[in-house]
Amino acid sequence: MTGNNHIKRNTLPFSAIIGQDEMKLALVLNAVNPAIGGVLIRGEKGTAKSTAVRALADLLPEIDVVSGCPFGCSPDDPDLQCDRCRERAERDGIVERERRRVRVVTLPLGSTEDRVVGTVDVEQAIREGICALEPGVLAAANRGILYIDEVNLLDDHVVDLLLDAAVTGVNIVEREGISLAHPARFILIGTMNPEEGELRPQLLDRFGLQVTVGGIADVEERMRVVETVGAFEADPDSFLEAWEPEQERLRRTVVRARALLPGVTVDRSLIRQAVTACISLGVMTHRAELTVIKTARALAAFEGRNEVSAGDVKQAMALALPHRMRKRPFEEPIMDPEMLDSLIGGDDRHKNEGRGEEATGESSSGGDGGEPGREGKDREQVFSPEGAVDPRAIRPAQPDRTIQKASGRRKPVPAGRGGRSASTRPGREDLDLAGTIRAAAPHQRRRDAGALALAVEPGDLRQKVRRGNAPVGSLFVVDASGSMGAERRMESAKGAVISLISDSYIHRDLVGLVAFRGSGADLVLPMTRAVDRAVLRLAEMPTGGKTPLVSGLLKGMDVLLAERNKNPDLVPLLVLISDCRANVGLGGQIREEVVRTSGLLGERGIRTVVIDTEASSSLPVSLSLGFGRTIANLSGGTYYRLSDLTAGEIGDIVRYERSSSVESDSHGIDMQINSRIN
Repeated sequence: MTGNNHIKRNTLPFSAIIGQDEMKLALVLNAVNPAIGGVLIRGEKGTAKSTAVRALADLLPEIDVVSGCPFGCSPDDPDLQCDRCRERAERDGIVERERRRVRVVTLPLGSTEDRVVGTVDVEQAIREGICALEPGVLAAANRGILYIDEVNLLDDHVVDLLLDAAVTGVNIVEREGISLAHPARFILIGTMNPEEGELRPQLLDRFGLQVTVGGIADVEERMRVVETVGAFEADPDSFLEAWEPEQERLRRTVVRARALLPGVTVDRSLIRQAVTACISLGVMTHRAELTVIKTARALAAFEGRNEVSAGDVKQAMALALPHRMRKRPFEEPIMDPEMLDSLIGGDDRHKNEGRGEEATGESSSGGDGGEPGREGKDREQVFSPEGAVDPRAIRPAQPDRTIQKASGRRKPVPAGRGGRSASTRPGREDLDLAGTIRAAAPHQRRRDAGALALAVEPGDLRQKVRRGNAPVGSLFVVDASGSMGAERRMESAKGAVISLISDSYIHRDLVGLVAFRGSGADLVLPMTRAVDRAVLRLAEMPTGGKTPLVSGLLKGMDVLLAERNKNPDLVPLLVLISDCRANVGLGGQIREEVVRTSGLLGERGIRTVVIDTEASSSLPVSLSLGFGRTIANLSGGTYYRLSDLTAGEIGDIVRYERSSSVESDSHGIDMQINSRIN
């Protein structure tokens, strides 16, 4: 009991959290019906996301578990038992049980696949010949809450494993030819800060609900936050005691809703309206309408009703559809309440009008990005991008070569840092069972195994060589000088950059933006996975002034080198988009400065791509007045003319350059690993 009090003392009660009603509702609905599929909470830091998640457990009733079972199996329900508990229950019955509170299990950032799903206990398997499971995070989270903070920063394949288990309720561990399974039923909650990057659409769809939270703008409400937190920190015990009646009321409501849920009915006409609405909104995944109906039933049960209303369906759609409606990675996931009213029949309960206005409050800003020819001071102009390419329409121009190069997409990563096992090498960390047995097997005749199944010596131990996605840093160095305003170059350049950024998003690259004009270069956007910010900054970027080309290249090189210092595994890719007609230097001869800087890019291992906006397809490259070809040759990079590029070719460029960079970088790492082993 002391442990529970200790936990409570560090957690603000759920009912005491100020504001964030939509987030709290989504969490409670998943507590009522975990089959909804969890909730993804988007928002900046400091908006009570983590506090609400941890406080949710206190609203859930205590559960009975089998004593000593690592999976927290139910002693009464065979469907919630692992194989061992089920066999024991059928043979002897289960009498050893204990009662405990529902746990919140936090997934550490950087967790490997083995850490998440579990693995075969290598020591027991080798020394005792027993096929035993070493439980992972999913085992600890069974019948509880699995909390993933910064879910957008996890490896995609790890997120996919988590979501698969959340949907099926079973975790299957398949290692070294051995297959084991155990129940994994939990409420999945992920939080993320959109500024740190987005989840891929395929993974977004796997979350049942999504809510976006922000800082409270009302002064009085923020005053209440300060006063509430201050009172809680000053005397946690008295604070908890004061809020206990409200907590107990909410607990009883959740328990009553769970009991009521199986009997809640939905009129077939409402199901038809929900399905029709999903089709009208362009949401093709069937998870959409399934989640809407599950959520609507949970809403009705939570309010003590046996029948779903049109208002329940509307409210469920506002929670279940926005993240499934996104067509591009930089679109804001919002749902217009007026659109919902037009899609779903009228209802006499308009309990969500206030929330609907709040949810759409940020959409009125529009993202016009500036109209072509809009003038500002100093004859600056802001051009809108043209020719943006949907990455789904991109097809490789040279399939065989692209596929071959793409094999370099995966590179060795240190033990314990994630990725899939690709091979083995001598070592004691992250042991590989099959590799160790293969190494020991030829020596068994010379060894005395005694009572052991296999005699293993230290020299036989093999560890896994994992291959994970190589992090690529794509930095776009864009010419924003006055000459880019001629012949609509800037519009085409912005359109090309958006195409490249879209492709970088698909591959989970870091992206950054440097603009040069006038007398220098500026880092418009530091390296980030938040591609929507890159698109916004690009759209707002003005054009005007001279062309300090060398300053742009040096700034880009400095940014990539600094990022590589923070992350030595980073593969740096600099994409220069300019007419390359430098007319401002650093004080010396411009051509000499361009030559020297281009050589530095090659020496520092920065892959450089030059997209020349000046050279016309109707003229030979030799007539170009810029330094584009020179930069590409001296840096060891590649040169393209923007006028020659079709939509597909723009996507091919970044694919080919990325895979080429990763392949060469991966080869270097393989050489380093081999040298260390030998």
